[in-house]
Amino acid sequence: MEYKLTDFLPTTKKECELRGWDTLDVIIFSADAYVDHPSFGAAVIGRVLENCGLRVAIVPQPNWQDDLRDFKKLGRPRLFFGVSPGCMDSMVNKYTANRRLRSEDAYTPDGRHDKRPEYPTIVYTQALKKLFPDVPVVLGGIEASLRRLTHFDYWQNKLQKCILCDSGADGITYGMGEKSTIYLAEQLKNEEQCTVARFREVLGSCPQTVLLYPKGQVPGGIKEDDIILHSHEDCLEDKKKQSENFRHIEEESNKYHAQRILQDVDNKTVVVNPPFPPLTTEELDNSFDLPYTRLPHPKYKGKRIPAYEMIKHSVNIHRGCFGGCAFCTISAHQGKFIVSRSKKSILKEVKAITQMEDFRGYLSDVGGPSANMYGMHGKDLTICAKCKKPSCIHPKVCPNLNGDHTALLDIYHSIDKLPQIKKSFIGSGVRYDLLLNDYKDDKLNKAAQDYTRELIVNHVSGRLKVAPEHTSDTVLNYMRKPSFRQFGEFKRIFDKINHEQNLKQQIIPYFISSHPGCTEEDMAELAVLTKQMNFQLEQVQDFTPTPMTVSTEAWYSGYHPYTLEKIFSAKTPAEKLAQRMFFFWYKPEEKPKIIRELKRINRFDLVNRLYPPTENKQPFFKKKPRR
Repeated sequence: MEYKLTDFLPTTKKECELRGWDTLDVIIFSADAYVDHPSFGAAVIGRVLENCGLRVAIVPQPNWQDDLRDFKKLGRPRLFFGVSPGCMDSMVNKYTANRRLRSEDAYTPDGRHDKRPEYPTIVYTQALKKLFPDVPVVLGGIEASLRRLTHFDYWQNKLQKCILCDSGADGITYGMGEKSTIYLAEQLKNEEQCTVARFREVLGSCPQTVLLYPKGQVPGGIKEDDIILHSHEDCLEDKKKQSENFRHIEEESNKYHAQRILQDVDNKTVVVNPPFPPLTTEELDNSFDLPYTRLPHPKYKGKRIPAYEMIKHSVNIHRGCFGGCAFCTISAHQGKFIVSRSKKSILKEVKAITQMEDFRGYLSDVGGPSANMYGMHGKDLTICAKCKKPSCIHPKVCPNLNGDHTALLDIYHSIDKLPQIKKSFIGSGVRYDLLLNDYKDDKLNKAAQDYTRELIVNHVSGRLKVAPEHTSDTVLNYMRKPSFRQFGEFKRIFDKINHEQNLKQQIIPYFISSHPGCTEEDMAELAVLTKQMNFQLEQVQDFTPTPMTVSTEAWYSGYHPYTLEKIFSAKTPAEKLAQRMFFFWYKPEEKPKIIRELKRINRFDLVNRLYPPTENKQPFFKKKPRR
């Protein structure tokens, strides 16, 4: 299908004129390239505003290093500016765990690094406030969500204030932004010219928003059920207080009926309004069914946008994740409650993908934050309404969880029946703890077994990615991940089905080093156990502390947010490298270093287990003979 330039949201004055527009209601500044696709946040918010009857434009990746002409070119909007820093946190997108520049920026044409500043939320907002001080600016996207309260910034190695303080923005809409956006549009659309005061009044009445008020001027005063966090200044003085704060932040992010959160900073008070209820299936369908072209803007013709290339032939079937992994930011942004699209909406998008010129019959992913949580929820929702646990499956699967894979199997079968589909793959991570759980309902056990076989036989593109993350049960408990024994059980099933079906598929496990609670001995044990399973690890990473996770707060403070017990973390480059090298025990250049390190920590037994005498002329350690 061919699209005209006017099928995209306008990005220039000329494109506005093609639509007959001489003014705009909202202008969105995005740190990503403009891809008109439901996986790209700025496009979603732009389409939602358009659907509310507003005139919307997107300025993608404006130049912040010249005279700010990109920030001036569309003039002043009638209602407000929106700042979207991108689909990834800008610092995670830009730097590795070792603070080195990544090989490419996945959301920029041709992967260039010079199109996005560090912390675009702050840089863009300061530019807009300099040029248009009386026009409201609202922040959205993951960068603002994760920085809505005092947070540890790994790249600056210090605690940072709520991002409203440094940016000068008028407020934040955190999490997935459709409901907040619709609320703002409906409340403000009849304003002749929206003022900052009016905008803040409306935003303050909206759930799922963050505003900064002068101390003592919190709307409605401090209420009995408000959660009062330790102030930013107190957290600077006492790391344990920062850790204490985070438990409240995470719990309120994962409740049906959350409380308002307040935190003092710089003689002001940050007010975090509780989130909206999760979207309904109909509301989520409406978001995905907006008139996206599913393509990069024509201005990028001939250029490769890596993130788009990865997802262009994939379909996202649900939002949310109840895994609650300690190092993951999904609960802080999407929440733990699963919102699933209807089968009709999913199939509509799949059919649209099949009409793309470069589609050859293969869907790269039918998934979500976790591949196999579609349609899952509590059996008794009144129990869920009272729950504030961040995970529904750790330390064990909640007995109230309806872990039924039947609806998901039906989605797979319906997609695969379409004549244009040769194969649909599952590229998202699979939670094998949901598949191996012993449910009290035999129907759920059968559905899990059927799903496992269906997945392995029909939806693996040669390699199935799963994430055991570690082998130590102690470390896995800190991570909120299942025992490594479950991975072993899943691998046995995987190998058995592959043998029966005469398939030559691989299972590719992901592992993390230097997570809080992990020691060099834990990493050495990981090397031994994965070697015994005939793995030479490829998909590995050093733990990267990102804002708004349990793991980051434990790493920074030295205290676990839920127990306030002290916890060890590898922090120096030497400590981190000492752990990471165990992933690569099979590389000749790592062998002498590993042997040296194991001898230093008195684990001679692990030397012989990792490099047994049968593989060497001499054992590296022999028991001394008795005298």
